[in-house]
Amino acid sequence: MSSTFADHRVWLSEQDCDLAGFRELVERSTDLEDFPHASAVEHGVLVYDSARLRAAERRPLRCELVRALTEGPGVVVLKGAFPDLSVVDRLSAVFDALIAEQRAAGATAGDHFAAPGANDRVWNALEKAALYDAGAFADYYANDVLALVSAAWLGPGYQVTSQVNVVNPGGAAQTVHRDYHLGFLSGEAAAAYPAHVHRLSPVLTLQGAVAHCDMPVESGPTLYLPYSQRYEPGYLAWRLPAFQAYFDAHRVQLPLAKGDAAFFNPALFHAAGANRSADIRRMANLLQVSSAFGRAMETVDREAVTNAVYPVLLERRAGGADEDWLENVVAASAEGYPFPTNLDSDPPADGLAPPAQADVVRRALRESWTPEALRQELRAGAGRRES
Repeated sequence: MSSTFADHRVWLSEQDCDLAGFRELVERSTDLEDFPHASAVEHGVLVYDSARLRAAERRPLRCELVRALTEGPGVVVLKGAFPDLSVVDRLSAVFDALIAEQRAAGATAGDHFAAPGANDRVWNALEKAALYDAGAFADYYANDVLALVSAAWLGPGYQVTSQVNVVNPGGAAQTVHRDYHLGFLSGEAAAAYPAHVHRLSPVLTLQGAVAHCDMPVESGPTLYLPYSQRYEPGYLAWRLPAFQAYFDAHRVQLPLAKGDAAFFNPALFHAAGANRSADIRRMANLLQVSSAFGRAMETVDREAVTNAVYPVLLERRAGGADEDWLENVVAASAEGYPFPTNLDSDPPADGLAPPAQADVVRRALRESWTPEALRQELRAGAGRRES
């Protein structure tokens, strides 16, 4: 096997992003007969009646949902996920109260794709809602359909996080993207991960949304490109103008009723739509459910390790150590990933993610900070990440 061929199999680059191959993959129809638990296909998206799901045998249903999210269109809509709308309304009231508190405090929550203050965003709504009204929280998250889809995709031990997004009338659409993990990295950073990590990233999380109001198309419910999750170099492709233009020309959009839910593979090309309505505050509870396996085996105080090692890094750098040597030590000592964090106090800086602990150490080395200066900044960063 030639090294060029081996490189092509192990590493992805923008040169692997071929629009013709992408079109061949996504330009297909969804056959309802292939998904016997589904009630309908709308614009290529599988639509399920939640009442039917509740009555179905669990094992075959879970198999079908996994197939829908991997080989199928990559997105499912669950009609009537919350049959008792008073449960939704109670949590909506909690969300409204949290938003009002943020406004009264003068806080404008940053957003991944919109300017701070353009929409109403509540980060870590899961914790905030539980502390504000534990009863409303419990009745809401006792929902069996949410648990069914989460366990089908991720298995047991999953972790739920939630961000409330309210897109006000006139709110602009997002640009097409993929989601966490690799979707939140720059193209250059994503390309640094080998191809098997690109295949792994989508199975570490599940993206979902619960409609907290009726969402006709004019209010801007999420735009999807069915089957796009199957495109391996998609974490690099979605940033390219030709792929963005193709998404804009071929994406689909489904209205949702209050209490409906949608779940999708995080690798699916998608974007929130523009709210062209005059009076609909489009409120969705955005769910990101994470695999239990996204964790290290041991608990390590990376801050303490970094503070201990930094004087050695300064000394070796002054003595002529090359950048690769320094980088290897930084990678072994400092936390190289910015998540999980508190996005209220530690918002994205440039792009979709705040700086990681390792980024701070690299800056400290470039600018020759004193050990005490680094110590103070690491402590401040730890404080920003606390909920």
